[in-house]
Amino acid sequence: MTQKTDVPDILAIDCEVAIEAAAAASDDSGESTLPRFSMVAYTGGPIRTLGFAYPVVVNLDGMKIPAQRRPVRFQHSAFEGVGHTERIAVEEGQLVADGVVSRDTAAAQEIVASGKKGFPWQASIGASVDELEFIKRDVAVTVNGRKFNGPIYVAHKTTLNEISFVDLGADQQTQARIAAQHHKETQAMPDHTTPRGTDTDVAASDNGQAHDPAPNTPPSPQRNGAIAASDPAAEIDQITARARAESDRRQRIQAMTAEVLAQRPELADDLGRLAHAALEAGWKPDKYQLEVMRLGRSYEGVGGPRPQSERIEGSIIEAALCIAGGLETQALEAQFNERTLDAASREYRHGLGLCETLLIFAQANGYRGFGRSDLKGLLQFAFTDVQAAGFSTMSLPGILSNVANKFLRAGFEAVESSWRDIAALRSVRDFKQVSSYSLTGGFVYEEIAPGGELKHATVGETAYTNQAKTYGRMFGIDRRDLINDDLDALTAVPRRLGRGGALKLNDVFWAEFLNNAAFFVAGNNNYADGAGTALGIDALTQAETMFLDQTDPDGHPLAVAPVILLVPNGLYVPATQIMNSTELRDPSSTKKTPVANPHAGKFRPVRSSYLSNPKYTDASSLAWYILADPADMPVIEVAFLNGQQQPTVESADADFNNLGIQMRGYHDFGVAKQEPRGGVKMKGEA
Repeated sequence: MTQKTDVPDILAIDCEVAIEAAAAASDDSGESTLPRFSMVAYTGGPIRTLGFAYPVVVNLDGMKIPAQRRPVRFQHSAFEGVGHTERIAVEEGQLVADGVVSRDTAAAQEIVASGKKGFPWQASIGASVDELEFIKRDVAVTVNGRKFNGPIYVAHKTTLNEISFVDLGADQQTQARIAAQHHKETQAMPDHTTPRGTDTDVAASDNGQAHDPAPNTPPSPQRNGAIAASDPAAEIDQITARARAESDRRQRIQAMTAEVLAQRPELADDLGRLAHAALEAGWKPDKYQLEVMRLGRSYEGVGGPRPQSERIEGSIIEAALCIAGGLETQALEAQFNERTLDAASREYRHGLGLCETLLIFAQANGYRGFGRSDLKGLLQFAFTDVQAAGFSTMSLPGILSNVANKFLRAGFEAVESSWRDIAALRSVRDFKQVSSYSLTGGFVYEEIAPGGELKHATVGETAYTNQAKTYGRMFGIDRRDLINDDLDALTAVPRRLGRGGALKLNDVFWAEFLNNAAFFVAGNNNYADGAGTALGIDALTQAETMFLDQTDPDGHPLAVAPVILLVPNGLYVPATQIMNSTELRDPSSTKKTPVANPHAGKFRPVRSSYLSNPKYTDASSLAWYILADPADMPVIEVAFLNGQQQPTVESADADFNNLGIQMRGYHDFGVAKQEPRGGVKMKGEA
């Protein structure tokens, strides 16, 4: 039996080759001809490969050769070309190629010169794998005219991309390797693999079948514990994912290089060497981008200013940090437009860390240090204004503050906010005490005689005051966070700080609301107690009547109806049942009573955990309230400085002595009770 999977993949196939690199000769006209080469690139047998638990056979019948003229390179580098092929064919179960050394590069000259001296060059074929099959143990398969026994992998469909000269390959016994590239430059290769540029040998039997070193023992699992190699399908998926990531990494580096070269051709030589190093060393595109920025800085004054196409928008880095920090999708889409989110996901596909962010800014200012091992220098350069360095809309303190504020807001909004439903919200310009006046009385229209003048209304004598105060905390991102590249210091800590700000606002608000012994009192006609005040139809009727019977200071009815039913947690279910039920029935009663619910849908239930919390004065699990719409007649008000309803995080000056980043979070608000006529309190008990 076989297991089959259709998966795109990129593999570099290093194979035994026979190369004839002839010196340049002259034709009959005396014109110099180009050196030629010929090679047997793959003999069709099994090869032991990096990342695979068993040997791999490439099915040459399924190899697609898009064109006879394919690029020939050195070590797969697009910047070290050698020449091109003129003929590629499958002959007698082998892949063969002939071509010319048509590039005038140092690599091409070295290959020709050393070939003349007998150096045994090898070849590596770059191909995409479109179909990979795992053949189980003791199952036979015929590929390339030969029979092989499992366990083994068969690459049934591939597409040839290019061929490269390499100096290290297999031995003379049809030994070879397929390099499944790893994409993270900071991630060590698994112990069962060997670094790129070395060989893993497989002894071939008489029939060309590679011997399994331990035929009765299942392959050991991957060292990272993610997927056991004994699951071939899962292993194929794992290999495919690594190869796809490697292909994406190479394409992004090459595309980035082409874009920079188009703008700054003076960087060609150095950029070519830098790109080759990035491709071979497994650099992430982000690291390569930083090195390109450093290279560009070293050419300042030579190639002119950095082109606009290379400028980095601060919003993209900001979005990348928010994505890496796990900000909820809804919050991301509310804070950033689609173009910014797409750019952040594309440019920082593998995430963006805190230290890497600092390095982006520091290197933009000419930093040439060693990052985490030179934190003082890193911070000094990073916190310098980078506008002159060719970036747009980019300020490190601003970006750190913006990112922290977004996570702070997420933490702030995750906390109960019932206060919003019952309070009037007000914006104040400073910390001075402000006054507001009762909305009742003094504004009733009067009849105007013909030719008479309108009389001024009076705001009345009842005034309510409020005053914003500042509440806040400091927090720091210290050297341990930077060394560990701990993004939580910029995301989780502000989220907790946001939660702390919300808890403080709730604490101040509900302490003020519940301290109402002089506010909800019988003398104000807005309070009742007794067993009959327990939440129910009759008690609701009593509370509503009390509210509607209220009058303004001139003795006129308020003509305002209550709309909010405020209850503690324990009464929320009964409150919603009463509001949602259209009928009320008492099976034990023999009296004829109406069944229609007179209060169905009349009030909007709002609950708060603070109403019954014993920490607060006059808290009760039985008391409940009916309130007017706060826009019409608020019983309580929250004033925010400049209308800022969430806390704010700001980056303070970096404390270079402590090698960290200092930030502060603060919130400016004030809470005060307002109009007693705007609500009624029912004690709910005797």
